[in-house]
Amino acid sequence: MNNFLQALRIALRALRINKMRSFLTMLGIIIGIAAVIAMMAVGSGASYVISQQIASIGSNILLVIPGSTTSSGIRTGSGGVQTLTYDDSRAIQHECPSVEMASGTVRGSGQVVYGNQNWSTLLMGATPELFAIREWSVVLGRTITTSDVDGAAKVCILGQTVAQTLFGAEDPVGKMVRIKKVPFTVVGILERKGQSPQGTDQDDVIFIPLRTAQRKLMGSQFPNTVGAILVKAKSEELLPKAEEEIRELLNQRHRISNVKEADFTIRNLSEILAVAEQSSKAMSLLLGAVASISLIVGGIGIMNIMLVSVTERTREIGIRMAIGAKKNDILLQFLTEAVLLTVMGGLIGIALGAGGATVVSSLLSWPTLISPLSITVAVLFSGAVGIFFGFYPARKAAGLNPIEALRYE
Repeated sequence: MNNFLQALRIALRALRINKMRSFLTMLGIIIGIAAVIAMMAVGSGASYVISQQIASIGSNILLVIPGSTTSSGIRTGSGGVQTLTYDDSRAIQHECPSVEMASGTVRGSGQVVYGNQNWSTLLMGATPELFAIREWSVVLGRTITTSDVDGAAKVCILGQTVAQTLFGAEDPVGKMVRIKKVPFTVVGILERKGQSPQGTDQDDVIFIPLRTAQRKLMGSQFPNTVGAILVKAKSEELLPKAEEEIRELLNQRHRISNVKEADFTIRNLSEILAVAEQSSKAMSLLLGAVASISLIVGGIGIMNIMLVSVTERTREIGIRMAIGAKKNDILLQFLTEAVLLTVMGGLIGIALGAGGATVVSSLLSWPTLISPLSITVAVLFSGAVGIFFGFYPARKAAGLNPIEALRYE
């Protein structure tokens, strides 16, 4: 312990004597650690955003959409023809054991007017199950009920963006708005959801009862059809089973004998979004790996400077050996200097990296997350760089011949 403390004092004195050279030597480590911390913070922020978006969609969700059909030898693209019905969604909910609930939906866009304010927004026709599937609660008023759907009631629920645009600080519940010139009563306001994984504003929407949308807003030559069916499985483990049950049921209901001729497509949203999250994590690791290259460059710079230092202090080394210093003492001295340089550079780099991440977050409104693990790894890695690149110069210093070192000019 005494030997280490003595080596530390000598190392600090040596670094103070050559302040500018010590700083320039640390510069590579400072830049490397700062880049790693900042890049990992940005990458972690991206992963956090995607995970929040995944959570906003809901869990254990399957999306059933119309598939392609063939008419007179012409095959339409996916969703080209409306092949799903409200009755299909009811059948999925009641006849598939692995399904917890299902909701048919229709969507469109239209102008909504309140007083002298107007706004073009997304219109969604849905059943009460949709809000449970999406885990989307109402913060003010009430949600759409089954009686609203069955009676084609002219009521609506506003997303936060629409409510803020049309009403500002005014309470919208109970007020009358006009959607495509049809009067609707606002019965509820949804909680804020934020952006979707595709980057669209999920709060810029108005929900209305499905039957109301089908009959009074989004006219179709097939009034009972829906644009998609959102399904929630009873658990994540039952997702594959639920998908199989839905496929068998719809094949039976649509009288499809050949799987290749299926007029619907089933998509697992959890898998799609999980892939996006994994891609984000992989990108975060890639950014960290690229940034860590500068650490290697900084380590090589430290090794070069330490070799120069050994040459400059050859007589000092000879004197220490002559008065009784052992090879291990010399080795410890120069190794301590190298580790001290990298650790000090690492600490400065952590401060700069955290500051850089904060600046990025404030300028770009992008969340950045600096984890204690990344800081710990940065400090340990910088120390490891000092040991790795400082060992050769330290060993060279310890291997000097005392007589030749004393004669060195």
